Amino acid sequence: MSAVVAEPMMEKTPAHGWLEEAPCHPTGFVLPEWYLEFQKESWDKFLRTPLPTRRDEYWRFANLKQLQFGRLNPVQSVAKEGQVKLLERARADRIESFSADFIFANNELIQSKVNSLPENVICLPMNEALEKHGDLVRQHFMREEKSLGGDKLRFLHAAATLSGIFLYAPKGCVLEKPVLVHHFSGGNLSPVFPHALIVAEDGADISVMESFESIDDSDPGTSIGVVDLDASGGSRIQYVSWQDASDRDARHVQINNSRVGRDSAVKSVFLNMGSSWVRNESLNRMTETGADSQIYSACLATDQQEYDQRTLQLHESEHTTSNLLFKNALYDQSHTIFGGLIQVLPGAHHTDSYQSCRNLLGSDEAEADSMPGLEIDADQVSCSHGSTSGRISDEEIFYLRARGIPAAEARLMISFGFLNEVIHRIDGKEIQEQLSERVARKFREQSP
Repeated sequence: MSAVVAEPMMEKTPAHGWLEEAPCHPTGFVLPEWYLEFQKESWDKFLRTPLPTRRDEYWRFANLKQLQFGRLNPVQSVAKEGQVKLLERARADRIESFSADFIFANNELIQSKVNSLPENVICLPMNEALEKHGDLVRQHFMREEKSLGGDKLRFLHAAATLSGIFLYAPKGCVLEKPVLVHHFSGGNLSPVFPHALIVAEDGADISVMESFESIDDSDPGTSIGVVDLDASGGSRIQYVSWQDASDRDARHVQINNSRVGRDSAVKSVFLNMGSSWVRNESLNRMTETGADSQIYSACLATDQQEYDQRTLQLHESEHTTSNLLFKNALYDQSHTIFGGLIQVLPGAHHTDSYQSCRNLLGSDEAEADSMPGLEIDADQVSCSHGSTSGRISDEEIFYLRARGIPAAEARLMISFGFLNEVIHRIDGKEIQEQLSERVARKFREQSP
């Protein structure tokens, strides 16, 4: 299996009932001509691109009915009193030390706060960045043409009015504290389009934490997001995604693209605790010597949730490294899918890469499908992959029950420890502690 380049069909096809026209609305900013043309071209590609089928390797095992959205309604602004409540929720779960904080509700920025940013750092909402720094944004914005199956969703995102941020760290810039971004969505499956464009020039070091939640658990939304990470010349980027939207039909799509240059490192962490259906695609390119990519994920799947994760570790140059660890804890009738590939291109000698997917089954009806793979076209490489699926052992349950802990609670404690390993891979003690508490809270909600 190889990386593919999206090739839209020549004949236009219907928009499949999702939207009658491109989901654009006034932003209050003057957007550059190149971007407006890009939106028009993307809408045309969206119409020309068919929905995936079972013949598509990148959608193997997936429940394609989840893509039959029906009609997506235009997103509606949140009333002022509703915004106040969302701001309170965001602050309650916010770490104390941060460089900047952006809070969006239904694609609209409702508050931003900058505590401390080094000189010459650009950290702006996406539409403001397009107006003020359009040429710089253009150099890095949605450059990736390779696909892991989500072409139609990616084109729809590119045609839409976006929320999210542009973070640019110039040469040698170090952000001591992370940038926080919080997205709320909801309202009859109305779609929002969060975008994070994060660029670190030579020697820069930055961290971003992005959160996704529902405005109201009983009235979920649809999130179709893209993340672009671009690190060059010995720089460092850490990106952490926390997703805990409503499990009552909320749908979450996130397409991540990482480009890692010479002696640079990108760490991407995905924590999925909510939504009825999640599609994560993570394309990680090590483009120059010394590049390193770390990709981690922890998912708690319950009820009838489906989490579909597709990854590519693409080694394009010699002496590059990557490490992937995905861990899924499954309960009830939930379903997780992992499809990952390590691809070493010709000439990418001395590659060191590893890929592991581990599934912990807490129910007889839960299902985990894992498809790790290797494709190596270079010499003197160290590449391996593995996948395991298993149940919590009777000995572990007996040990905890002997100490007065009920069996159902014991299973949740073991699962929490299983997922917590991923959180401890994150840089920053405050982020670790805050996310560990969020996951623990989620497990407490599952307690009988």
